[in-house]
Amino acid sequence: MTLPETLILVLYFFVLSILAIYGWHRYYLVYLYMKHRDRAPKPAPEIREWPPVTIQLPIYNEMYVADRLIDAVCEMDYPRDLLEIQVLDDSTDETREIAELAVRRHAARGFDIAYLHRVDRRGYKAGALEAGLKASRGRFIAIFDADFVPPKDFLRRTLPHFFTSDRIGMVQARWGHINYDYSLLTRIQSILLDAHFVLEHGARHRGGCFFNFNGTAGVWRREAIDTAGGWQHDTLTEDLDLSYRAQLLGWKFVFLSDLVSPAEVPVEMNSFKSQQHRWAKGSIQTCVKLLPRILRSKQPLRVKAEAFFHLSANFNYLLMSLLSVLMFPAMWVRYNMGWTEMLVIDVPLFAAATLSVCNFYVVCQRELYPDWRSRLKYLPFLMSIGIGLCVNNSRAVLEAIFGKETEFARTPKYGIERESDEWVGKKYHQSVGVQPLIELGLGLYFTGTVFYALANQIYGTLPFLMLFQIGFLYTGLLSIFQQFTGEDQMAPEVAK
Repeated sequence: MTLPETLILVLYFFVLSILAIYGWHRYYLVYLYMKHRDRAPKPAPEIREWPPVTIQLPIYNEMYVADRLIDAVCEMDYPRDLLEIQVLDDSTDETREIAELAVRRHAARGFDIAYLHRVDRRGYKAGALEAGLKASRGRFIAIFDADFVPPKDFLRRTLPHFFTSDRIGMVQARWGHINYDYSLLTRIQSILLDAHFVLEHGARHRGGCFFNFNGTAGVWRREAIDTAGGWQHDTLTEDLDLSYRAQLLGWKFVFLSDLVSPAEVPVEMNSFKSQQHRWAKGSIQTCVKLLPRILRSKQPLRVKAEAFFHLSANFNYLLMSLLSVLMFPAMWVRYNMGWTEMLVIDVPLFAAATLSVCNFYVVCQRELYPDWRSRLKYLPFLMSIGIGLCVNNSRAVLEAIFGKETEFARTPKYGIERESDEWVGKKYHQSVGVQPLIELGLGLYFTGTVFYALANQIYGTLPFLMLFQIGFLYTGLLSIFQQFTGEDQMAPEVAK
């Protein structure tokens, strides 16, 4: 075997082994969640004297959903004299007039609601929250992004938890999905988000590990924000950054899985990619910024280990991209040398990674929905789309590693609530660039690899190869197709 062939196999199995380790970590999260089921937070006793609360609504060019958000917040069941609402608007389009008119309308009804507009957008969302905080009067700060429709009892169900201990710094609700049934893409995103909240947040919270505020649908104790250093904008995930800084100082967080705040998930592939890019880049920026401090802290080893896996998880997209390139050469080398028995090694490694994903999402859906079995048909597409995102998110990780600064690109929302709602022809569509062509090229590359495996009867690799093939073709083609037609017609039968 030549040196290049040896290097290909060594690198291939090294990458696969690291991915398998992170796959086994998903099993650990499920174990942690199940082990500490008895630690799920119970409803806190209602408090006698409600505190003053400030609700912050950071928006930027959200003309289709700004009204819906402001109306929903003003319908909350909370003493009006104790409620302050801040519309933190950095918009540069018609959203300014829409939001300002909504503010005047509700102010005329007696609400303490203010419209705060910035023109420089310094610090993006973190800067807007920071500016609003300076002008606020609330002891507790609730935050909602533009695509959310919080329930009326949100404050009455979250605030009592702060009075169970003076060290509770933040209470996070679970995200719901207004437009789950809109398309295959929205269904996949909803399942992804369900698992993030139910199993990741649930396991970390119940197991006494760090977890994060998600930027919206949560309430902060103002003192926790101030003592942790306030909102900082040197990362794209100001929420994750502040969460870890606060918990390192001893503030405790609470996750309420049974309190759901509905939101609109992206209906367009390019918007979804933009959101994933921001989250991936911001998490790596936070990892670089805070992980050394976390590892040097006096936190228990299990807390440090979980923080390491949490903050470093997006590095896996680089490994996934490298694995995508290596899969055919590694298969070719082994087949030509007669080493097909090495499938005994890499098929189990692949299974460790992929079956852990299946288990993770199956458990989550079973925890949440009576009809969970009907949702299992989406799991292969979920895994494929996760693979298809690796080019997009690898770019995000590399930008974070090399310190490339980019603006906070907010995710476009179109006010989509029903299957009949239309987003074609609306503003805020995002350009596809060259990236979908790379994804399409990888899809064709794996199509050729599938045919090679079929021709040489290497059938054990086919399920894994097809996950890659479908993932890259779907993300690449849908990005291009929606850019020019605005429709999601791919895999229409599965979406039903």
